[in-house]
Amino acid sequence: MANNNNNDKKMSVEEAGRKGGETTARNHDKEFYQEIGRKGGEATAEKHGKEFYEEIGEKGGNARAEQRESNE
Repeated sequence: MANNNNNDKKMSVEEAGRKGGETTARNHDKEFYQEIGRKGGEATAEKHGKEFYEEIGEKGGNARAEQRESNE
C-alpha cells in the first residue's frame, strides 16, 4: 500500500489527480503525450466529423474577435 502522509485520512480527488499526473509525467516522455494527443484527436474526428471542427473553430474565432475588440 502506498504511503499516505495524511495519517490515514482519505486522499481528496484533487490530490489523487495531481499525484497521478505527476507520476505519469515522471514515467513518460514528450512522445507519449504526442501519441495520446494524436489518438484523442483521431477519435474525436471519427466521432464528431468535420462539422464539429468547423463549429468549434468558428466559436474560437468569434471569441478571439470579441477579445480584440474589447482591448481596443
